[in-house]
Amino acid sequence: MNNNGHLIKKVEPGSIADEMEIAAGDRLLAINDKTIEDIFDYQYMVQDEELTLLIQKPNGEEWELEIEKYYDEDIGIEFDNGLMDDYRSCCNKCIFCFIDQMPPGMRDTLYFKDDDARLSFLQGNYVTLTNMSDKDIDRILKYHLSPINVSFQTTNPELRCKMLNNRFAGEALKKVERLCEKDSGIELNGQIVLCKGVNDKAELHRSLTDLYNYRPNLKSVSVVPVGLSKYREGLYPLEPFEKEDAREVLREIEFWQEKSFEEYGDHFVHASDEWYMIAELPIPDADVYDDYGQLENGVGMVRLLLDEFDTALEDIKKNGIDGIDIKDIKGEVSTASGKLIYPFICSMADKLMEAIPGLKVHVHEITNNFFGERITVTGLLTGRDIIDQLKGQHLGDALALPQNVLRAGEDYLLDDVHISDIERELGVKVRIIRNGGMNFIRGLIFEQDGNI
Repeated sequence: MNNNGHLIKKVEPGSIADEMEIAAGDRLLAINDKTIEDIFDYQYMVQDEELTLLIQKPNGEEWELEIEKYYDEDIGIEFDNGLMDDYRSCCNKCIFCFIDQMPPGMRDTLYFKDDDARLSFLQGNYVTLTNMSDKDIDRILKYHLSPINVSFQTTNPELRCKMLNNRFAGEALKKVERLCEKDSGIELNGQIVLCKGVNDKAELHRSLTDLYNYRPNLKSVSVVPVGLSKYREGLYPLEPFEKEDAREVLREIEFWQEKSFEEYGDHFVHASDEWYMIAELPIPDADVYDDYGQLENGVGMVRLLLDEFDTALEDIKKNGIDGIDIKDIKGEVSTASGKLIYPFICSMADKLMEAIPGLKVHVHEITNNFFGERITVTGLLTGRDIIDQLKGQHLGDALALPQNVLRAGEDYLLDDVHISDIERELGVKVRIIRNGGMNFIRGLIFEQDGNI
């Protein structure tokens, strides 16, 4: 908690705070004589119908303001720090941590490891629970913070201590029992990062058996393969999963999916898309993904994209797009992807060109030389790899890149290469394709301003 209170970044015009002459640059010191630890304290306290706010002006003057309002009515304050507290960094040294596998010299923020349960609630981050005290669990229950996303890795306490390199990692699992008590009202989602020869096979079966007993509070568990970059010197020796390994993992997952569907009507355990590609097996139908609750973990992204694309394509075949008959669309464009999803992007591009004869689409598979060839997801492609591998290629009128190659809310890729750098070095305009099947089509047809 900031001993000087919480800096106010913005006051909503016409709000209660605005009427009370609270302004940006003021600090909130207390509500009803109680200090505020973080955003959850604030949101809980500010719901009351009668409030007394202690505000400190930039000149040091303190105002005590009494407010009467409707219960749960927002007073219109936005704080400089959205969490209203310091972010909790990770106290583990996980054998699979991807941040430890990044090269030196990148932007400092890329090396920050968060393990903050409050971000799990606010942003969907996965946490290991090793940073959480009994007080934190009490607050989750009191404020009904749900859902909480938990990185389990294993339910074997000794193995969990080894995998997280934290002697308290096994004890932290007991916190789940409190969160899953009857009538707690707390929902959880789980994640297992699977490491070959460590927490797979019998250990995976044990973990899923234990996690199944946390139902109905535990709604879902995703199983994702460890990502291995080329920067692992001095780290725990891990090996990539091969085709038969992936098929064995999928058999285990399918066992639990069938059991859960019979007993609960859902599939509970989900395999990330990489498993099917490594195993060289078809992507399952949409109903296996239970409304895509684990989408952010790469579970069902390919199926959702393919289905959305097919639906959108049928629509534009019948109705055109933005009032334009598809027979009148002409152009030549390129797009790029990582190795894993490349065959699916090629398939969609072929279908689109068949439907729109005047459109030519070149799909380029980019090898991840920056992190190493074992990293095959598009979201970890870098600007330098894209530039180096596409330089001299015939790219047509534009290069359409998926949104997930960019850092959130920025126009930079992971290696700090800006979109304009790619445009300058490749001599082509870059378009950004937003997520979704229709957006994929639009990104290949239209310029950013909506023109063909």
